[in-house]
Amino acid sequence: MAKQTPPTPEPASADGATTRATRRAARRRRRPSRVQVLVAVVGVLALVTGLVLGVRYLNSRADTPPDTAAATSAVGDRVDTDGGTLHALTLGPVTTWDPQRIASRDDMAFAGRVFARTLTAYAPSTDPDDQARLVGDLATDTGTPGKDLKTWSFTLRDDVKWQDGSALTCADVAYGISRTFATDVIGGGPTDALAVLAIPRQMDGTSTYAGPYATGAAAAAGQAAFDKAVTCKDQTITFTLSAPLSDFNELVSQPAFGPVKKSEDRRDAGGYDVFSAGPYMLQGTWSAGKGGTFVRNPAWSQDSDPVRKAHPDVIRFQEGLDTQAVAQQVMADGDTGRYSVALGSAPPAIQQHITAVQSLQERSVNPGTGVVDYLVPNLRSEVFADEKVRQALAAATNRDAYVTAIGGVTAAEPSRSLIPASLPAAHDADPIGTGTKGDVARAKALLTEAKKTGPVPFTVAYRSNPTADKAMAALVAGWRLAGFEPTTKPVTDDYFTQISDPKAATGIDLFWSNWAPAWASASTILPPLFDSSINITKVGPGRDYGYWDDPKLNQTMAAVQGIADRGERESAWAGIDEDLLLRGAYIGLAERKALYVAGSDVRNLSANAVGGGVVEFADIAVAR
Repeated sequence: MAKQTPPTPEPASADGATTRATRRAARRRRRPSRVQVLVAVVGVLALVTGLVLGVRYLNSRADTPPDTAAATSAVGDRVDTDGGTLHALTLGPVTTWDPQRIASRDDMAFAGRVFARTLTAYAPSTDPDDQARLVGDLATDTGTPGKDLKTWSFTLRDDVKWQDGSALTCADVAYGISRTFATDVIGGGPTDALAVLAIPRQMDGTSTYAGPYATGAAAAAGQAAFDKAVTCKDQTITFTLSAPLSDFNELVSQPAFGPVKKSEDRRDAGGYDVFSAGPYMLQGTWSAGKGGTFVRNPAWSQDSDPVRKAHPDVIRFQEGLDTQAVAQQVMADGDTGRYSVALGSAPPAIQQHITAVQSLQERSVNPGTGVVDYLVPNLRSEVFADEKVRQALAAATNRDAYVTAIGGVTAAEPSRSLIPASLPAAHDADPIGTGTKGDVARAKALLTEAKKTGPVPFTVAYRSNPTADKAMAALVAGWRLAGFEPTTKPVTDDYFTQISDPKAATGIDLFWSNWAPAWASASTILPPLFDSSINITKVGPGRDYGYWDDPKLNQTMAAVQGIADRGERESAWAGIDEDLLLRGAYIGLAERKALYVAGSDVRNLSANAVGGGVVEFADIAVAR
């Protein structure tokens, strides 16, 4: 198969962004009917019967003059300039560079563009709608599934080398993945391999395979089970899964599914070791709390890499720096600041200044991060057991006021859905038809239909801090106007632990929460939050805080996992999400945003929304 090449970046538009409604309109035109997809899956017409698709809403930037709106994805003309030193500045801390232990989305994104290659990757693009395009990275393509979607095969490129010049092999990929199972040695990173690979489990649910470091008879049997689930034939690696998984090729874009050379593995002692197959390698050692310097990997070849341009000669990663001080240093544009990029979002106190000054606006980007704040009605509470009351609360929710309270349009964008704008399943459906400002009249009408004549009392729990307190107050004001009488319960410590504990959550009718996808599929959003079969147990609700329990929906979501075509699958997820919104399973509030600023001699500044709204290092450059 011919090698794939990354897209040619295009200059940003004049205002740096295309409206969300326009982007999604184009996306809808490319999709088959969501209803058709769901019928084809399980024939559950009732799931989508009666869905009312509201008008699309305009991007929240509509209230912001074009000359003060920061670009959402990229700024400046694109260049192909090699050489120079780029300074990447952040508070940190980086807890590890071990590919099987990296958990932070920011660290995954940096490592994945600099030194940690994976079977597949999302291609860099200045168009937010194109950032979810999957391509082969170490693999020659995006993989070949079996007819039942329980096997996946990937053929590795034959010209990829480690930094010592040795060939990267199929066995290296298999070994890297095997380390995830050594949970007593390699911990903290994603454990998807344990969940999806067809390896038998013990009676207590743990894997019979204990990883490559285990010894003894049981270890040998476990290794045999792993070697059956992950096989190598020449440069082709084949995975056997425990259940059909249509987006497995997206799951393997995570560093946890990346290669490790066995001879370089120092196990738990190698947390900051970097043995690179990418364009950069670590010079010397990493200094925790301070950082390290990445220089060109002489064994890396552009011909072997369809994703990374690797323009700078050197990337100096400095951590332990105060976020506000970093932003001010870069904004000042001094000798070092000119060649620097801030990896932390500028503090709210500085954001308005950045977007108001043209010279700063021209070297800043303001992407969505994929983190969505939302509310979950407790179906076990008397008040929200009634669907009409849940719909009324959704109708009364002023998302615009919430965004204003947490920092305005540079800090967040109102969102009715949990699915971030950058994902293929993103949609603008408004089943209750109330927009983002809330509709008091509509909410009152729904309460009347529910036969609620007086103020409707409920208690809402949320994670408290000064900004969150203001945001909750803004929501409360709208709810009271609509006929609700909310009581707030601010929680400062161990918030998610408390709301997932049935005893600690007694008397709570509504929960605030947030979530972000693990990769560019709604399969990493809706089942983890609303599939009762994997959440609700005798000890608590898991992440299904509202005890949403719909066996038919669980069955449908399982079936969607088996849709081979990506477009049809993500369209099906969008249909399920619309139904959840219609029935008041949750109330979306806002997608959080970041604002990054770079020095005047940094080129190709862009942000990757699919990777978590982070600075894109695939093609960043510095002036020469």
